[in-house]
Amino acid sequence: MNTIITGTLRDKLRNTALGIAGLALAGGAIAAPALAAQHTPGVQAATTDTVATDSVTTDTVTTSDRVDSDKLTPHGVQGEQSRIDLSGEQTDNVKGIIAATKKAGMDERAAVVAIATALQESKLENLGHLGDRNDHDSQGLFQQRPSSGWGTVEQITDVEYSTTAFLNGLKAVDGWQDMPLTQAAQTVQVSAYPDHYAQWETQAAELVAQHWNS
Repeated sequence: MNTIITGTLRDKLRNTALGIAGLALAGGAIAAPALAAQHTPGVQAATTDTVATDSVTTDTVTTSDRVDSDKLTPHGVQGEQSRIDLSGEQTDNVKGIIAATKKAGMDERAAVVAIATALQESKLENLGHLGDRNDHDSQGLFQQRPSSGWGTVEQITDVEYSTTAFLNGLKAVDGWQDMPLTQAAQTVQVSAYPDHYAQWETQAAELVAQHWNS
């Protein structure tokens, strides 16, 4: 059963997370997700315990270019995994997240956490305002909120900016590398559904394996 969090409590949670994250970007506060993390129609569930990176590399990627699976899912994956088919635009957003991760000097595991987070928050779509369906003013891949200090609408809907903002929050989480993915993501995002990031770890790892060296 999902716990209902009131606006006041949610604001308190965001304020607490802001103190933890200390984002380097201007006004880096922590936002709750815009999408009510319920399974989206069309999302395919697939139970898996391991990530086979070899099976997702393209013909143009040589053996020496393949990413070590231990770097992608060092703690294994938790629970039932979900998967969606990606459009060209969603794949471009994956590549943008990976490029921003490299630019930030962070590793493949950070990219997996970021992509899994974006899969949960927006299904890797760079969302604008959704009108009545929107959660407050959350927008973009990571559903960050201008009113919470993440940046302007133009900034948080820019793939590089929004990814860098998320990664700055992740960097500020002490020991994030040793946490399960969903715990690391939740510490930055402060979601009302803290365990729902875990379901995307396998697909996120496969996407990083496929595109990290492409």
